[in-house]
Amino acid sequence: MREELCCLRERMQKESVNAYLIMTDDFHGSEYVGDYFKSREYISGFTGSAGTLLVRKDCAGLWTDGRYFLQAETQLAGSGITLFRSGQPGVPDLEDYLVEQLADGQTLGFDGRCVMAGYARKLRERLEQKGVRIRNDLDLVGDVWPDRPALSKEPVWPLAERYAGIGVKDKLAEVRQILHKKKADWFLLASLEDICWLLNVRGNDVACTPVVLSYLMMGRDQVFWYVQREAVPEPVQTDLQEAGVVLREYGQIYEDVSRLPGGVRLLCDENHVNDALISRIAPDVVVLDGENPTLLLKAVKNPVEVANEKAAHIKDGIAVTRFIYWLKTRVGREEITEMSAAARLEMFRREQEDYLEPSFYPILAYGPHGAIVHYSADETSDVLLEPEGFLLADTGGHYMEGTTDITRTIALGPLTEEQKEMYTTVLKAHIRLADAVFLQGAAGVSLDVLARTPLWERGLDYNHGTGHGVGYLLSVHEGPNSFRFRPSAVRGGDHVMKEGMITSDEPGIYLEGKFGVRLENLLVCAAKQTNSYGTFLGFEPLTMVPFDRDAILWDALSEKELRWLAAYHQKVYESLAPHLSEEERQWLRETTEIPDRR
Repeated sequence: MREELCCLRERMQKESVNAYLIMTDDFHGSEYVGDYFKSREYISGFTGSAGTLLVRKDCAGLWTDGRYFLQAETQLAGSGITLFRSGQPGVPDLEDYLVEQLADGQTLGFDGRCVMAGYARKLRERLEQKGVRIRNDLDLVGDVWPDRPALSKEPVWPLAERYAGIGVKDKLAEVRQILHKKKADWFLLASLEDICWLLNVRGNDVACTPVVLSYLMMGRDQVFWYVQREAVPEPVQTDLQEAGVVLREYGQIYEDVSRLPGGVRLLCDENHVNDALISRIAPDVVVLDGENPTLLLKAVKNPVEVANEKAAHIKDGIAVTRFIYWLKTRVGREEITEMSAAARLEMFRREQEDYLEPSFYPILAYGPHGAIVHYSADETSDVLLEPEGFLLADTGGHYMEGTTDITRTIALGPLTEEQKEMYTTVLKAHIRLADAVFLQGAAGVSLDVLARTPLWERGLDYNHGTGHGVGYLLSVHEGPNSFRFRPSAVRGGDHVMKEGMITSDEPGIYLEGKFGVRLENLLVCAAKQTNSYGTFLGFEPLTMVPFDRDAILWDALSEKELRWLAAYHQKVYESLAPHLSEEERQWLRETTEIPDRR
């Protein structure tokens, strides 16, 4: 039994709390969280990036998804915490479990700053019918965490207009036009990516996501940015003040929201504002729950951003292509493991001008590890790469010119016929989506079938979306655009594709205990033609890295697929060759050649 768990239970007893919920969230619902917010990890010992912990007097449970089953099973051993494998047969949903287990007169507690208001509302709707009391004012983990890390306060830096493409004043004006249409007096924004996009600032308060811990509230003629002011250099403060932005202290937002006068119409997205903040709003304030106006504005990249992203992907292509060449010429001759390979790829990226940091934790998975969709090597799982089979490498980087995300499955030596068949099937899936042309108005949920068809025809599938939106020097996972088979349960998650949106194309095949194949490029949505039927859109690949000719069954590709691949490889070679050594350039010329099947 973990001592931290025992201390939490003692604190729960003092507060007469029967169950305590710990989410993997910060005050803003970020995908990754800083050390200050790792309450679930502190109590449970589980270090995965996703999971929810529920602690009761005599039992505790951790809910997490299939990416982390093996890791959680190992890390929870002997902790006194039961693993609930989310989505598996017979495993109750956390909400259903709470409804079943909690009784009339009992109390569920949580830190409302770390629970989004939309989720808290669902809990209240179900639990209060049973007479269960809910308290959202309890940071009980903070009470028993003696050496809790400090709240991050990294320096804020400006994103110049040559990178952002649009100035702060113009962005604020765009948002105000939307507020006017919605007849909203104020707009409350807590999503860190949206705030940083709107103010053309970046920071380092969240791992792999260059954002700043802050809130924002704007009205028809006022904008307040709630931030740790000492983290904002004077020149940045001056620039923002000239744009009409007033800085206030980070925690002041709670008091200011509570002082909004009755009758005011406040727009916010309850799925991206925490419950403690929403709870401070007076009952006579009209809350307009709706999609953040910044969401779609941020997702549609302007021409400057698109041009910059193309430059970033050439830099990234140089790094990844050099890595693949290095790997193919070194594996078997020197000791290389999953983790040392990841370090080498990071070194190649750091050699590129204006490279900042990884855009997510790297996934380098050799052999059977490639069948674990979001595998992450550590000291216990790190394996030696052999000159045979597949290495799946899913990595990305942040550059001043934008964000990258690429997956290549690399043949390290001889492959089986099955491995080549699976690689070629995934490549066909990738190409069919990348080569799509569609009438404006189609959403990603309409296009996903293009990628899955080559797999479905063989009775295969992959248990993840085909693609996600990508931010500009923000989150590598950005809505609302995506490719997915089933409609999204998230509001706004099935937006139509628009020119300028950047989305990943990453179908895969995962054969448990054997290997995995995933091939990913980032695509920018672009206009193809306009006629009497309307405007037709398609995609242009941003990623500039060759596919592995050693893994392709060429006769299985159609003529159309071969033409796409030939054109893509030609563009890759032309983009990268001038930046490579003579040996690397010769290898790239050979690996981008398409065989003549006549």
